Amino acid sequence: MSLALSPTQIKSLIDLPVYPESVATAAAAVFFLARAEEGKRLGILAAPGSPHMDRFAGERAEKGNLVLALCPLTAANARALRAIFAWLAPVPLGLRTSAGCGDRLGLATPGHIHAARAVPGIAMIFAQQSIRENARTGRTPQDVVDDATWGVFQEGWREGYGADADHLKTTADADSTAAAGYTFFTVDPGDHVDDAAHTAPFAELQAKVAALPWADLDSSVADMQARYLGKTFDLEDLHLTFSEETLFRAAAKYARAVLHAARVYRHLASKITDRPWELEVSVDETNTPTSHEEHLYIASELKRLGVQWISLAPRYVGRFEKGVDYMGDPAMDSPRLSSGQAGQALKEFERSFAGHAAIARAFGPYKLSLHSGSDKFSVYGITARRTHGLVHLKTAGTSYLEALRVTASFDPALFREIMAFAIERYEIDRASYHVSAELAKVPALETLGDADLSGLLDQLVARQVLHVTYGSVLTSERGFKQRLLAGLAAHEEEHYAALEAHFRRHLMPFRSANRKSTRGG
Repeated sequence: MSLALSPTQIKSLIDLPVYPESVATAAAAVFFLARAEEGKRLGILAAPGSPHMDRFAGERAEKGNLVLALCPLTAANARALRAIFAWLAPVPLGLRTSAGCGDRLGLATPGHIHAARAVPGIAMIFAQQSIRENARTGRTPQDVVDDATWGVFQEGWREGYGADADHLKTTADADSTAAAGYTFFTVDPGDHVDDAAHTAPFAELQAKVAALPWADLDSSVADMQARYLGKTFDLEDLHLTFSEETLFRAAAKYARAVLHAARVYRHLASKITDRPWELEVSVDETNTPTSHEEHLYIASELKRLGVQWISLAPRYVGRFEKGVDYMGDPAMDSPRLSSGQAGQALKEFERSFAGHAAIARAFGPYKLSLHSGSDKFSVYGITARRTHGLVHLKTAGTSYLEALRVTASFDPALFREIMAFAIERYEIDRASYHVSAELAKVPALETLGDADLSGLLDQLVARQVLHVTYGSVLTSERGFKQRLLAGLAAHEEEHYAALEAHFRRHLMPFRSANRKSTRGG
């Protein structure tokens, strides 16, 4: 027997607002999300004796010939709901053009979905958080997946979505995220990249290469030389040859990182045997760019060691700083480039990026991943075009900034407190980020009227100050997090509208580049 009720019928039965897109039926039960005075609740209406009722913890009441359950949004209830509706569980996305939407507050998924519906054809990751972000926000990997689950349920999104365990550095990180149901694992072996090798003299490179753990790499110096020297790698318009120095520099810089990525991959393969999953390898958070030869070396060695991956994030030329558009060569004096400098920087980026895209097609195909991808509007078209759609955009902090923009409009006093606190914390919190904002350039808050506050989110300096201090703000004893969450919940439509508008801009350049999923690297 099936049970069908419209949102209007449900509302009349329970006397609570119902999110209309959330209504879903399973056998003789109707599931929905309602908004009660104490917060959102999972609602279930079913005939007496329905087996579904026993799966969920919550309050029961009789409603005519039906039983109503109103359940808190707990991890156990989210898990039970995913078991009933497969579309609520994260899945791998394959080689489709994709975008990740990190959500540090746990409230943004509906807004992200609104944007995804407005710009269809892009595979979406709605659960994305790094171990560093979890530590700074006080959230767990399970919190991130569950918050995305409730957002997907609220909006009735049935197109599938991914869950990205971002910047995993250890097998312990991999274990905690695998247990939470993630399907996309970004391994960050950056701690094993030898940045000093980028400029080391050849004699030093020889010593570094001789000291590599060759047994663990299942190779030797001679074997490595045989694989690369004396050969030309023809990759579309890119033709690469390795001199001994170029090869030794690549190995000295990246061999240990490749080995660490392989170890984490093998660990994941041994642990996750009950569902499909996919891997990204990221070396973006390093001090020196990845050359084309180094990218080829990384891809070739990963493949030799049996690693299968769906995307890779080299360290690109120029600067992918947090929360602002692409910047050029760090040797330039100012992050605000002249029009001529900006044009030259984009030409250099496109030339370099085109080579990376050719390597990714030849050695996979796999996607190129854009980390710190928020607000890099000037390069989105380049990356979509040059990869032929084999690209993954990764964003995180920009959703938090949009939440602050909305907060400035309905609670300017709270925004002023957060901005002042962020200024206090900036010099400490910036240490683990690549940012160039200088506090002296932040406008004095007392000179700004309430109507001017949201404009701070359009300024490079203020954006970065707010961006990197999110952890301090959200864990402060001053109660910023609780007040933010309460205010955004009370103004959720404004919040969703701001996110939709912002992410339409992010997604639109990638729309025409979408590809059908095929097998990865």
